[in-house]
Formats: sequence, structure tokens, C-alpha cells
Amino acid sequence: MNESSKEPTYDMDANAKMDEASKPVATEPVTEQSLLEKLVMAQLEEKKAARRSRNIGRGLWFVIVLLFVWTMFGKGCSGKGGTATTAHTAVVEIKGEIADGADASADNIVGAMRTAFAEPNAQAVVLLINSPGGSPVQAGIINDEITRLKLKHKKPVYAVVEESCASAAYYIAVAADKIYVDKASIVGSIGVLMDGFGFTGIMDKLGVERRLMTAGENKGFLDPFSPQTAPHKAYAQAMLNQIHQQFITAVKNGRGARLKETPETFSGLFWSGQQAVNMGLADELRSLDGVARDVVKAEEIVDYTQRENVAEKLAKRFGAAVGEGAVKAMRSEIVIR
Repeated sequence: MNESSKEPTYDMDANAKMDEASKPVATEPVTEQSLLEKLVMAQLEEKKAARRSRNIGRGLWFVIVLLFVWTMFGKGCSGKGGTATTAHTAVVEIKGEIADGADASADNIVGAMRTAFAEPNAQAVVLLINSPGGSPVQAGIINDEITRLKLKHKKPVYAVVEESCASAAYYIAVAADKIYVDKASIVGSIGVLMDGFGFTGIMDKLGVERRLMTAGENKGFLDPFSPQTAPHKAYAQAMLNQIHQQFITAVKNGRGARLKETPETFSGLFWSGQQAVNMGLADELRSLDGVARDVVKAEEIVDYTQRENVAEKLAKRFGAAVGEGAVKAMRSEIVIR
């Protein structure tokens, strides 16, 4: 038989595959809700990825800036010239309010003084003061430590006043061997105060009743919304008088025979630098450079004041910002989920 007369043949497997392929495939019904969920999830993933990228970028930039600033400003302890390896005048600055947690806290000042006194090349320690006062507790701690360090290291300590040396600042200064001031400096204010407010009159006018409950008859002492009683006032005054006497004793011990005491000396008044010298509250009119050059005989000045450098401040600010950002991110994810 020729080729054209052959009967056609069939591939059964191929036919089965074609039939199978031609059958409709079962799929889940597409709804508006499922599409919306997919779109929301995709958007959330995209936002998370973008947030991670931003945080990584910011972190890298911060590290670069921090390394640069640390290299430029984070080294060295000298703030006014000189080096600790040569004979010099050591300076510890007492600036601003004297209070716990402040730059002029007892912790910062005492730490700086200990380092300055212990440095063998420091010929003397100068307390550079520009402060209106503050806590008598912090001032008392510093005063006591000055006395102890003088005896331990046999090294002179001088106080140099710039703008002001009042109240607690003067409490510190009297522990120095000598006090030098500018003729226009503000010096003195040897007194103690306790301030507050009373709102009882306003409450009466407004018809507001104060309901204060205490266990202990004096627990509400100095409550601004309760009337001040005579016994409480007398008790507070006695405490102020006691602290004032501690201040007076420190001044008399520090100034000794140089003090020309008058009825107004311990009244809380303050005087100009020139008046302070005349009253024996200060010794001479001199600046920091003059004391270093003419009194200490060491013109090189090295600043031992404990300060946060620029890198540390940036680190704290960045840490706070990162913490805030993390909290916000956590809150947003909690709400979404």
C-alpha cells in the first residue's frame, strides 16, 4: 500500500493531556475585600521598608558627624590655653546656679577640684566664679572639700570673681586663701531665704474648699492651699536662722581678721567689688590673668572644669530622638495590628 492509503493513528496520552488542559481551573473568587487587604498589606510593607532605609541612613550620617566632632572637639582638657605637662595655673569655673544636677553642682565642682589639686604641675587652683548663688547644701559640700584639699595637697587656692559672687557662691569663695574681684563685681548677700505662695484668699473668693488629709499633724506644713499657722511659721524661721548661722560661721572662719564686720554685713545685702574690698569681704582687685601672672607666677592657664563636650551633647540629643522615634514606631505598629 502506498503512503496515502495508510489509516490515521492517534496518540491517546496526548489527547488526555489536551482534555485535561481544556478543563477550567478552580480559583478563589476575587472580592473587593481581598483586594483591599492585599493593597493595605503591600502599602504597610512598603512603609516599613522606607522607614528602615531612613533610619539606617540617619544612623550612618550621625556616626560620621559624631566621629568628626569628636575628632575636632572631644579631645583635651585645656579650655583657656596651656598644657597640663608644664607649670600652670589650674582653673575650675563655677558658673550659674549652684544646684544638684546643674553645671555648678557639688559633684562637678568637687570632681574638677580633686583633679586640679592632684596635678603636680598645677601651681595653684583658681575658682573662677560668676554665680548668683543657689543651694546652701551644695555650697557647703564644696566649701568643706576646698578646706580638705588645701590641707592634703598643701597647695594655695584663690577665688576670682567676674560678674557676681553672691549668697551660696560667696559661701564657696570664703574657703579660698584669697578672694579677688573686679571693682564692679557683685559680692555678698550673706543670707538665707525660703519662698513660696499662698492661695487661700483666692480659694475663699472662688468658693473652693481645700480637702487635705494627713497622717501627722505637721505633714501639711507649708502647703500653699492651707493657711499658714503661727507655729509653722516660727519653725520655718528657726530653721532659716540656723542655716544662716552656718553661713555666718563659714564667712568668719574663712575671712578671719580681714573681715570688718558691721550690722549690715550678714543682713543679706550685697556690695560692689570695691566696697567688698573695703569691708574685708574680698582682698584685692584683680582678674584671672592678673592672678595667674602676679600671684601664682604661672601665666599658663589650664581649665579643669568638667563640661560636656559637643560630641556628648550630640549623642544625648540623638539618643533622645532615636528613643522617641522608636516609641512612635511601636505605637503605630500596635495600632495597625
